Amino acid sequence: MATKSVGRGPGKEKMKLKSLLLRYYPPGIMLEYEKSGELKTKSIDLLNLSSSTDVNALVEEIQKAEPLITASRSDQVKLLIQRLQDKLRQHSNHKFYLFKVLRAHILPLTNVALNKSGSCFITGSYDRTCKVWDTASGEELHTLEGHRNVVYAIAFNNPYGDKIATGSFDKTCKLWSAETGKCYHTFRGHTAEIVCLSFNPQSTLVATGSMDTTAKLWDIQNGEEVFTLTGHSAEIISLSFNTLGNRIITGSFDHTVAVWEADTGRKVYTLIGHCAEISSALFNWDCSLILTGSMDKTCMLWDATNGKCVATLTGHDDEILDSCFDYTGKLIATASADGTARVFSAATRKCITKLEGHEGEISKISFNPQGNHLLTGSADKTARIWDAQTGQCLQILEGHTDEIFSCAFNYKGNIIITEECIFLQWKMMLGVFLQAGEDLFSRNN
Repeated sequence: MATKSVGRGPGKEKMKLKSLLLRYYPPGIMLEYEKSGELKTKSIDLLNLSSSTDVNALVEEIQKAEPLITASRSDQVKLLIQRLQDKLRQHSNHKFYLFKVLRAHILPLTNVALNKSGSCFITGSYDRTCKVWDTASGEELHTLEGHRNVVYAIAFNNPYGDKIATGSFDKTCKLWSAETGKCYHTFRGHTAEIVCLSFNPQSTLVATGSMDTTAKLWDIQNGEEVFTLTGHSAEIISLSFNTLGNRIITGSFDHTVAVWEADTGRKVYTLIGHCAEISSALFNWDCSLILTGSMDKTCMLWDATNGKCVATLTGHDDEILDSCFDYTGKLIATASADGTARVFSAATRKCITKLEGHEGEISKISFNPQGNHLLTGSADKTARIWDAQTGQCLQILEGHTDEIFSCAFNYKGNIIITEECIFLQWKMMLGVFLQAGEDLFSRNN
């Protein structure tokens, strides 16, 4: 159990708890409280919660560690934990079916991203636009126009989902309203293509990574540049914040990964160990570990507190194209150009299972929110769903006519989006898969 505070301020000021909120993935309880007249939030992470956890003992532990949880709140906390346990017991094995096929952009796509609920998603394209789509109807809600070159990197400011950021080969990033399609700001300052971007969890900053070897942090409110992160000697192709939002990680073609303070722009340390270009770099949920994937066929696991390498994950015969943690940070998945994926234990650093069956390279891999299934997208024109523990292929999602380069679950895990580019015909084919037995229109409940 760990408590993470989003707000900052003097520690001895009186705090008043306003409400308790459930967070299903990963398991936790969000606290809304008032401090010095300002509403703030903090989370109690329950990453080790299981269906057999002693609820009474856990509540006592929480009360000792968190002053806001007083004796009068203990029964309420018990009920919330029991609801989390009920959710953990719901391991759905329903199949997915093809719900919608969309063909839209006049030129190839670059990326796809869902908002938290899965009610809408966005697509970036070589046609210099980003489109916003309603998932249920397949209706195009907005076309975000204004870039002068390829729109390559796109993101919602999840969990809020009211803003969209687009990064372009025109060297700019734009901030948009997800509701109206209005452009709030155009961030200028990079001297080469923007290829990755990320919002911080508080949705106050957006970070951009560029082929000019720098990353920049931008203030969402006023549209001003906050910091430029310099130090890499080659292109930055991967970038993300930790869940606290106080640190940012950048991965580069210079074979290194750098960790920076988001508040000051200061470089904390550089992770040196890979002998080829970095393909992915990210923190686990509790910010204790960093996972990096590389074209050198390995992933490396690092201690986020001191930047020391704690394990090298080997076994693939070709480049690592993608890697990820599950929501709790207990499992690691890797995808490779060798056509296989692997699952590792973050605790033992041992390979748990190998996912075999694709007939082409695997460019994308992700866990479902529950952590029991994996989704892969491949050059063999299929996406597959796998059992994360056994490696058994549970379902093959077919229908694409070219390689799948992007795929994703929504927050509930009941919607999958897969994306391909048909370069010869200059069309986009995007499949929306819905879990059998699910009502798409009630997914926000």
